[in-house]
Amino acid sequence: MAQVGGLAMLQPEVGCSREDFLLAGIDKVRFRKPVVAGDTLVISMTLAKLQKRFGIVKMEGRADVGGEVVCEGEFFMAMGSE
Repeated sequence: MAQVGGLAMLQPEVGCSREDFLLAGIDKVRFRKPVVAGDTLVISMTLAKLQKRFGIVKMEGRADVGGEVVCEGEFFMAMGSE
């Protein structure tokens, strides 16, 4: 989920297009059900807070299999300098 969040932050629509994003931390992560081979995993990330001044991003992530939540949590990313 952190990789999906990093890719989302590179999109120009978000306004944070930079080269480096580092995973700064995770919080409130819950694994609800196991995912087995053959399952289709749908991962979605939502931008919850963006602090351009400090270069910190908070995203909320969710992973679904068949419309059922299997994992969710909060992810913090730090913007790298060029």
